[in-house]
Amino acid sequence: MTYPSRLGIGFIGSGFNTRFHIQAMVSVRDADVRGVWSPNQKNAASAAKLANDLGVGPAKAYKSITEMVADPNIHAIWLCGPNQARIENVEEICAAVTSGKGTLLGLACEKPLARGVAEAKQVLKLVTKAGIKHGYLENQLFSPGITRGRDLIWARGAATTGRPYLARAAEEHSGPHNAWFWQGEKQGGGVLNDMMCHSVEVVRFLLTQPGKPRASLKPVSVNGRIASLKWSRPAYVKQLKARYGKDVDYAKRPSEDFASVTITYETPEGLTVIGEASTSWSFVGAGLRLSGELLGPEYSMNWNTLNSELNCFFSREVHGAAGEDLVEKQNAEMGLMPVVPDEASAYGYVHENRHFVNVFLGREEPLLTFHDGVEVMQILMTAYMSAQSDKTVAFPPKGLDAFLPDVAKGTWKP
Repeated sequence: MTYPSRLGIGFIGSGFNTRFHIQAMVSVRDADVRGVWSPNQKNAASAAKLANDLGVGPAKAYKSITEMVADPNIHAIWLCGPNQARIENVEEICAAVTSGKGTLLGLACEKPLARGVAEAKQVLKLVTKAGIKHGYLENQLFSPGITRGRDLIWARGAATTGRPYLARAAEEHSGPHNAWFWQGEKQGGGVLNDMMCHSVEVVRFLLTQPGKPRASLKPVSVNGRIASLKWSRPAYVKQLKARYGKDVDYAKRPSEDFASVTITYETPEGLTVIGEASTSWSFVGAGLRLSGELLGPEYSMNWNTLNSELNCFFSREVHGAAGEDLVEKQNAEMGLMPVVPDEASAYGYVHENRHFVNVFLGREEPLLTFHDGVEVMQILMTAYMSAQSDKTVAFPPKGLDAFLPDVAKGTWKP
């Protein structure tokens, strides 16, 4: 196959996630943001302008996904649209390719791959049939703190005293930006489906020996728990309605705002190791907090994005509009505030995008594909099964493909 010298990238979706990827492209070589499609043309044009303002274009807004795929300047797609549009978006991409209207070197899809196992398998089937190379986007696996800490622990601690046996990861903030995230039927669940995909992959990544395949660690059982700790309280039900309208009614159709999962794995040597993960939309702090730990016989590591090298203090006399200029999901504008100077790098977007650009230019093998996205969805749905039955569930359980959590059906009660 003949590869271009630079990868032309088109984005599906123009919101918060796409903008993080575009910012990250400033630090990625051999790639250009060429286009953006969104059902909201104004937002698509705004995201394209951001790319051009940052010097990572030239980018423009497209009128349809098919038009973007058909453009010979677009070599790969980053799929960052909402969960409820996943199947529709992938169908249009694949139809454009199989009909000969365009060609693609790759398709990268944001987490989660879908809203359930059946949908995730459908996405994989569509892309495989169309012959499109695929990559599953899990930015936290590329966070410098996680990758560097893992390398050091395995090279020094594990090499001399034995493999690590316990990993923990958490992602916590005060809640999503857009209404659809809060709606179980559209999003596929609550915080477990929205963010646990990150945390379960972080613990698996930390526990997997460098150089060994992800599949070398075998999930044996899953124990999950979900709760609505904050947003189903009457005062916060009113807040959500005021912010997003009557379609987000947590008095009638709540989603979980807290989830925890314990996954038991078996190593290639037959040892038991454990991954603990938690996620929250009910965290109150400076803003988004990502954290992780890895523990072994004579060593440990920890990572926390709010333990920043930069802090600012603002007294009561400093007034200004609310924003997110210090940290994602920022909750305050005064006091002693941690600042994450380069969020796109700290959260892993830079190294993630560099990796998948190299993958689609034929230089590397993908760290994660849609096959891995399917298994992540299997683990998440098993966690929901466990939470609903209040039992530890052997992996993989029967009936997993057809299973949808009560939260996604709009029938869950805290």
